[in-house]
Amino acid sequence: MTQPARFTLLARAEIREAGAWISPDNRRAAAAFRQAVADVARLIGEHTLIGVARPDLARAPYRFRVVRGFPYIVVYDPTPVRPVIVRVVHGARDLPELLKDL
Repeated sequence: MTQPARFTLLARAEIREAGAWISPDNRRAAAAFRQAVADVARLIGEHTLIGVARPDLARAPYRFRVVRGFPYIVVYDPTPVRPVIVRVVHGARDLPELLKDL
């Protein structure tokens, strides 16, 4: 069985922040968000190149995958033996500015 993608500390913090933002209005939605991110990590682990390249936002090898059912985007590096999720960001944010260091 393939392992899910790993998360950086920053990505983990972003998931916690998003869950904390969603939770006061809807605890079930917050739990569903965390599960949806875990599902993306599992999918990336199984199909490393499933995300899309976005050279306008990040240089190679970074790829992007939408979190199903939520306006969040997972940014990951597919090149290690076990892919690494580096960011989990809301799609409405200023992505070029937010991801300029990638």
